[in-house]
Amino acid sequence: MSRRSTSPIRYVFNDVVTSFVSAVGRMDKSLNPKDSITRLQNHQFKASEFLLYTFQIALAGLWISLWPAPIFVKLGLPSIYILVLLIPFTSQFFVPATPVFSWLLMFFSNKFLSSDYRPAPSVALLPTLESVLYGANISDILTRFTHPILDVIAWIPYGIAHYTLPFVVAIFLWLFRDKTALHFWARCFGYMNTLAVFIQIVLPCAAPWYEVIYGLTPANYGVPGSAAGLLRIDAIFGTHGYEMTFAASPLVFGAFPSLHAGNATLEALFWSHFFPYPWVRRTAWIYAGILYWSTMYLTHHYLIDVVGGACMATAFFYLMLPEELRGAAAVARPGTQFAPSATNLSKHELYDVPVPGSNYTRKGGRFFGRGRSGSIDISSRSSSLSRHSDVEDEQDITYRSPNPAVTPTSAAPLMGQQQRDRQKERRNHRHTASIASLIRAEDRTDDGWGSQTLSVPAGNGKGFKFPPTPLRTEA
Repeated sequence: MSRRSTSPIRYVFNDVVTSFVSAVGRMDKSLNPKDSITRLQNHQFKASEFLLYTFQIALAGLWISLWPAPIFVKLGLPSIYILVLLIPFTSQFFVPATPVFSWLLMFFSNKFLSSDYRPAPSVALLPTLESVLYGANISDILTRFTHPILDVIAWIPYGIAHYTLPFVVAIFLWLFRDKTALHFWARCFGYMNTLAVFIQIVLPCAAPWYEVIYGLTPANYGVPGSAAGLLRIDAIFGTHGYEMTFAASPLVFGAFPSLHAGNATLEALFWSHFFPYPWVRRTAWIYAGILYWSTMYLTHHYLIDVVGGACMATAFFYLMLPEELRGAAAVARPGTQFAPSATNLSKHELYDVPVPGSNYTRKGGRFFGRGRSGSIDISSRSSSLSRHSDVEDEQDITYRSPNPAVTPTSAAPLMGQQQRDRQKERRNHRHTASIASLIRAEDRTDDGWGSQTLSVPAGNGKGFKFPPTPLRTEA
């Protein structure tokens, strides 16, 4: 059924259902750990992968060792996680999400870190920086007027969407984009939040609500967290949910950078890049702008915190964005192949031949070399040049000839010779046209063509005659 014959809602529903069925069909449904072990043995780890996995294992071991829990709990949870990674069906979710789990582990376990090893929280640093950089305490100005309607508008992005939108972005990427986009989201989201929590631990700063409640008195780690402006939401609904949640926060002095602003910026960048429809972009950035305002309106962050979180998210997105997710490949549906741009390839990569002097090896009748994007399977491509070229012949690829001694080193001489041939062909055409009028020379003796002229034999035994050249004295 065509799109025009259905309503927009029905078309969107059918598209979502079709994409969901297709996504489920692409999943690895194997439960055999041997498949994961075989895949692990065949995987060639890069130095960056090795360093990242080592860092994550060391970080997890550090935080788990701080838990006030029995030894069987400290060993049991990592064992369960390893088992989950060995099962192919679950590993396809948990392996990409490992950076996110590392962030969550650090966030909830830092409260077990003794205050003897932590720097003292700063109370005056952030408001001073805000006044110096922006000329006023912007966050304080935004809290001077409050209203229940404004409270609800600020609560929706800060207290609800902040915790749900990361899953929404992941679901949309899983349904409508290639799996590399989903893996990129997990890495970018996880590593950005991990770095932000690390900064909050080594540079603890009090939020605006501390200044409102305690003034500029020195802070200590025994101070409980506060829901601040979200207490008004509890009052509207007659609950104490936010009050109890923030009072038990494991990271009370984590104002800078703002993870609310960082996550909103990162989500807006992903929506704009992978779903670049005008209404999607506008909605994503309007949401981010409202959340920026809500963090200060609810007295949870200073403006400098918001700017820091947004800048961190932007840096992580563009520095970690892989080359294969740029351009048209970013909006490709799962299974769609996009050929790389020829302008991004060297001449050896473009024609699928090994680089002279490079390290390439033969494996099972195939040649593998090191290209700009990593290991390149040279002989698996369909280029006729790569099929018929000798990979051990290290000569220039612009032209290959049976006679290397006369082979030019570039295409410029060939182009010049072709141009000269075309000019000669045009001149011969003009000569042929003028000679054709002289073929019947014997019929034109009365016009000055006589026996004194030079006779040039033709192929049929006849000839044509040129008139004599007059002398200067005769002229």
